Amino acid sequence: MEMSASKSLILPLLTIALFVSLAQPATAAKASRPAYTNFVKTKCNTTTYSSLCQKTLIPYASSVKTNSTKLCKAALDVTIKGAKNASLTVSALKKQKGITRTEASIIKDCIEDVKDAVYELKLAVEAMGHLSDEDKEFQLSNAKTYASAVITDADSCTDGFSGRKVNPAVKKMINSCMANITKLASNALALINHLY
Repeated sequence: MEMSASKSLILPLLTIALFVSLAQPATAAKASRPAYTNFVKTKCNTTTYSSLCQKTLIPYASSVKTNSTKLCKAALDVTIKGAKNASLTVSALKKQKGITRTEASIIKDCIEDVKDAVYELKLAVEAMGHLSDEDKEFQLSNAKTYASAVITDADSCTDGFSGRKVNPAVKKMINSCMANITKLASNALALINHLY
């Protein structure tokens, strides 16, 4: 039974790989000028996951140019895509054969956590769009708060496993999805923190 459950998780793994490859515009990286690429690399050096930052944001270098605010928005957009992909993957897990009631409950809660994360990321993008307003500091503070909340949401999802018997393959898949959201959100937050 555990073997069939592991086999049934192959499809969601392939789905993740497909979405990650589709989430990045391949032609943008080729079109960007070296100065813009270097700008992104330099900014990514302030993040915890700098190689992931570069991998996900260099494709946007030609549209970001040397605008730090646009780079923050791009990082938030990348995180939104990552969270949406995670939601699809976790939702697909719920439909797999062999999922127990406990696992279904954890997955349901996790899907809600990811929906919350997407909502908060959209609010962060909205706040970033108001940085030229009179209440710039307030809007910047909001963007930081929303980006931080995303990390809390991902942690809340994985906390659902605590003290409960869960198929290791299910746990590994969800942990992997949440780790990706956490890393992307952490990078976006670091870029926002170093904006001014």
